[in-house]
Amino acid sequence: MVESELPVPHKYSFLKQATPEALREMPWLYPHFVQEDGAMVLSIHALLVDAPGLKLVVDTCIGNDKARALLRGQKLQTDFLKHIAEAGFPREKVDAVICTHLHVDHVGWNTMLQDGQWVPTFPNARYLFGKTEYEHWISQNEGETGEIMADSVKPVVAAGLVQQVEMDHRISPEIRLVPTPGHTPGHVSVMIESKGETAVITGDMIHHPCQFGRPDWLSSFDGDQQAANARRHTMFQQWADKPILVIGTHFGAPTAGHVKSDGNAWRFEA
Repeated sequence: MVESELPVPHKYSFLKQATPEALREMPWLYPHFVQEDGAMVLSIHALLVDAPGLKLVVDTCIGNDKARALLRGQKLQTDFLKHIAEAGFPREKVDAVICTHLHVDHVGWNTMLQDGQWVPTFPNARYLFGKTEYEHWISQNEGETGEIMADSVKPVVAAGLVQQVEMDHRISPEIRLVPTPGHTPGHVSVMIESKGETAVITGDMIHHPCQFGRPDWLSSFDGDQQAANARRHTMFQQWADKPILVIGTHFGAPTAGHVKSDGNAWRFEA
């Protein structure tokens, strides 16, 4: 469920190597993932997974009423909750929430503002936080990170809804976590296996499809750039040329496709 989608010109890009000229060397990126002027298309969205006996939300975007640096201090006011309800996920019916990591654009709708207080958006859900990820961030109380913990993480902890899990935790018979650290210390991706078919939700181990073609392009958002680089190579090798549907957490529409070998690297076929 898309919260926002926007083009990012190169001068604002977190992938400095992704110049318009370099992106042109990967024609398969056009027209969906790169605009003609070279701006990369990025999306902030949640993934809704309807499994047997389980309504799961993967990552919860930025959220309303939260002034964030990513938004230049502005506060969103979107119909996100209305839209997920229309998709069959009213907030009271969500069974579980998984945050692939605890960055600002993955935890926002963990909570909502109600009568001046931050309360859990999904009151009947268990919120799954990786132990490694949670322990890394929860004690950081300064600046915007402290604000994110205070308004989007600690309220669900206080409500008794958080379950700390290992990075390879199995959520249900069909859904399990896959360790993909690098972007953050406890980053995970989400693997879905059902009826002989497989899909993976990437999280931020990859930010944009251009990184299939240039996995060594380093993101300024990655906490450990070299570990993230190595992880991309490993995972792309595992996914390439197999019937694994790859769902990019920040890919513009269409967000899902398959990884194909392309010389010494890969390409994304949506």
